[in-house]
Amino acid sequence: MPTLATIVDGLKLPNPFVIGSGPPGTNLNVIAKAFQEGWGAVIAKTVSLDASKVINVTPRYGKLYSADGKEVIGWENIELISDRPFKIWEEEFKKCKDMFPDRILIASIMEEYSRDRWVELVKRSEACGVDGFELNFSCPHGLPERKMGSAMGQDPEILEEVCSWVKGATRKPVWAKMTPNITHIEVPSRAALKGGATGISAINTISCVCGVNLETLRPEPSVEGYTTPGGYSSKAVKPIALRMVMEVAQMIRAEFPGRTLSAIGGVESGRDAAEFILLGGDTVQVCTGVMKFGYEMVKPMCEELLEFMAKHNFETLADFKGKSLDYITTHADLVKRQAERKAAQKAAAASKMVQADGEWNGSDFVKQSNALAR
Repeated sequence: MPTLATIVDGLKLPNPFVIGSGPPGTNLNVIAKAFQEGWGAVIAKTVSLDASKVINVTPRYGKLYSADGKEVIGWENIELISDRPFKIWEEEFKKCKDMFPDRILIASIMEEYSRDRWVELVKRSEACGVDGFELNFSCPHGLPERKMGSAMGQDPEILEEVCSWVKGATRKPVWAKMTPNITHIEVPSRAALKGGATGISAINTISCVCGVNLETLRPEPSVEGYTTPGGYSSKAVKPIALRMVMEVAQMIRAEFPGRTLSAIGGVESGRDAAEFILLGGDTVQVCTGVMKFGYEMVKPMCEELLEFMAKHNFETLADFKGKSLDYITTHADLVKRQAERKAAQKAAAASKMVQADGEWNGSDFVKQSNALAR
């Protein structure tokens, strides 16, 4: 009987489905809802020490629909990190752990390039009982002037240093969340792991402009007639996320065996999750999916993932984690493999040619004759 229960970096999860940092983890009310519905873990919305500088605008979401207009396939957001004072978060972290002592609550944190600020944020969060940390090096919009989010995540040297600060301040698991807005995602991922990060989360949203209103000629989402590039998510980003997760997983396998990977990007079903785990994910995060379908989506996702496992006789997630990585190669190798197959087929065909008169038979006479013809 397959099981979804798993242990990642010492954290015991009933299943690999994790609420990704964002609106679905924006306060204690919604975090409690997630645990009640059965999510394996929750990563709270990203916090910083000074929320007074976080000012959101409305509208702040943009949606890209399928051709028939019935399905949201892409989702842009220009929402910032939490605008709630950190003191409130401290209270809610404590209450959450009192309410759900056996469930996994991870604090997503983001700060300026200051060791003291990062360490203070870690120490105060840890005192509230959180089970681990996710370092937001990847928010693609907002606060770049403070060198926060992806502005920091695109600088491997700074990334490594900040990871070392955090890891030196806690014994809890530390996941570094990577930006996809970079040429080679394995470069900052490697820096984070060298700095001491326990694992990698990938990917955050992709910088985008969701569209332009052809009536008003204004790009969307329009705020007072203007916009700014935001983060693109939902099922449209899944192929890109799969590729980047694969690249990070290959790097971890080769250079940092034992480190973990939390996969993110357009997950809406158990089958989606299976693909990410096959490419090296230990857990699978969902954020936009919850905004589209609600917290209850975790139940059918669990059922579908279990069905996949039963079909292939997998008992645990570890049985198929990274299994598909073995089939990723280079184009040159594909050419070589195809040439070898064709040569083998040609040799096999040649071996079937009649070599002596005693090999002719009545049932295959025409085929044997054709085989001997040029």
